[in-house]
Amino acid sequence: MPSFVVEADGGSRGNPGPAGYGAVVLDPVTGETLAEAAEYIGVATNNVAEYKGLIAGLRAARDIAPDASVRVRMDSKLVVEQMSGRWKIKHPDMKPLAAEAARIFPRSAVTYEWIPREQNKHADRLANEAMDAGKRGKQWEPSRSTAALDTSAARAAAEEPRTVGDATAGAARARAALAGAGAGAGAGAVSRAATAETPSGAPSGTFPTGSAAGRESDARPQPETDAAGAPPVGWAATADLGTPTTLVLLRHGETALTPEKRFSGSGGGDPELSPVGRRQAEAVAAALAARGTVQEIVSSPLRRCRETAEAVAARLGLDVRIEEGLRETDFGAWEGLTFAEVQQRHPEDLAAWLSSAKAAPTGGGESFTSVSRRVSAARDRLIARSPGRTVLLVTHVTPVKTLVRLALGAPPESMFRMELSAASVSAVAYYADGNASVRLLNDTSHLRAGA
Repeated sequence: MPSFVVEADGGSRGNPGPAGYGAVVLDPVTGETLAEAAEYIGVATNNVAEYKGLIAGLRAARDIAPDASVRVRMDSKLVVEQMSGRWKIKHPDMKPLAAEAARIFPRSAVTYEWIPREQNKHADRLANEAMDAGKRGKQWEPSRSTAALDTSAARAAAEEPRTVGDATAGAARARAALAGAGAGAGAGAVSRAATAETPSGAPSGTFPTGSAAGRESDARPQPETDAAGAPPVGWAATADLGTPTTLVLLRHGETALTPEKRFSGSGGGDPELSPVGRRQAEAVAAALAARGTVQEIVSSPLRRCRETAEAVAARLGLDVRIEEGLRETDFGAWEGLTFAEVQQRHPEDLAAWLSSAKAAPTGGGESFTSVSRRVSAARDRLIARSPGRTVLLVTHVTPVKTLVRLALGAPPESMFRMELSAASVSAVAYYADGNASVRLLNDTSHLRAGA
């Protein structure tokens, strides 16, 4: 059985901040570099970057020899102890990362060892190269001095029987494959035994240089991660366990109309955030920055959403893209009225609206059926544009409820059974097999004024 050493590291310049990882696969006897991997991953925390480095290193080793035994060496005490099973993984957002790493090889094939940071310089260098590339708006590419490994030759080398007198007979074949091989390029590039990861866009701006060290505590709360490896949602479909496209759904902060529960759509005025709403936007921006996984921001064109999105974008160093399909329902003549006022002035129209998704508000408003078509078309465009990425959608009550309803396969009348607080967050992960997974995070008590 072939054996490898995997050294991995990750860092964040700000924690959370611009982050990257590095990993290297080594011959355990000669110390020869068999594969390298690195990627700039956008805004994330140290621990997320470290886990992603571990995953990349294990994948690179598996692509060389799926039946190998692996000794992982890292300077992250948290990752080593959690993956060794000695520390519990308490934070729910860390569990998917650990589970993803654990699935790459059989548990019995991998051991973990903590090493001092100064002994992890190779992986640390790769992580810094990835972050430096991200600073330039690019992704990491193997340097000219690092030869690329031909995957097929490496696999053949790893599978070659070894004799007692030559413990590195297979590694010798792998080293021979290094000569003259061209270095691969691209995001999460591996030099070149593992498949490159999906590219992450680099935010604009100038980031400080320096080591991937300078971490804060490993015990820091972890960012939200994609639900990789989630069980199948549909009963009949074959589950796609790959990386989903995750839409994080953020309702805008309060306006003056919100606490009065007045209809506020896209057909009336375009109110700005109230002082409370601005505080909510700043609070949710800080919370999303701490989670560290949002890679893109898309907003409804209405002012209250744009102001909320801009508060988040300022924290994450990202741009805001406008999507017309995410605007709120046009409530026609009901704009600015309370439910009681509509019931008094337009009782028959309100009754029809409550009983049928095809009924529109008085005065040429939009039906829920029309909104559903518009929102689902916007959803499909976003998924096609950003496969495998985490995209923040700053939008309104009806679009958020619509996306959740469609993901759950719930009937239109379920729209009236959902409560959605201002500045609340939900998420839907979309898989390539058509299934979806919904996470509801509607507690916004920490966003209230004075909290």
